[in-house]
Amino acid sequence: MTSRKLLLSAAMFVLAATPAFADATTEEYVRTNANDVLASLNAPGVTPENRRLQFQEYMDQFANLDAVAKFAIGKYSKRFDEEELDAYVASFRAYALAVYEYYFNAYKGKDVKVTGSTDRTTRDSIVDTKIVREDGEEMDVRWRVLNRGGKYQVVDIALNAEGNLIWLGIEQRAQFMSVLDKNNGSSAALINKIDSMTADLVSRRGTEALD
Repeated sequence: MTSRKLLLSAAMFVLAATPAFADATTEEYVRTNANDVLASLNAPGVTPENRRLQFQEYMDQFANLDAVAKFAIGKYSKRFDEEELDAYVASFRAYALAVYEYYFNAYKGKDVKVTGSTDRTTRDSIVDTKIVREDGEEMDVRWRVLNRGGKYQVVDIALNAEGNLIWLGIEQRAQFMSVLDKNNGSSAALINKIDSMTADLVSRRGTEALD
């Protein structure tokens, strides 16, 4: 199954939210950092490889990929030994960054606009945004942000896949847990699956991505 199909298969998953507005600091955190990520895609006079590395560096700082990686394997995060967990996290990070790059590259445009936000708890918020392309087309993106003692970080992103907003972390958890359950908790089987998904994204990204 392709990564696109995997994303679409999670359309039934949604995050429950209480009807309250997130604070302005959370919204500004998303707006500022998301615009920095997009700016890395538009940086002039930079080779495609350096642009990609800069984009990945921004995303790695903006989003807590280690936390998402552990969330995505549920109970198995306690069952893997240290070496297995390190190898899995490295594989996951490569895949997650490839996913973000694949989708955001298509919208490396003008601006990120915050359109609303919701507090799920006092430290857990959803921020709604639109990424505006140079041609005026807009893509909805939702960001789940945790506030740990004043330190903000994104722990999941809902991307628009053919009209459906898909929470990447939730989709990955469903897929990865299924692979592990079918393979007696084998970290090697999961890593092989993730690496093949990453390779598929890279091949579809092609040589023009981030050019």
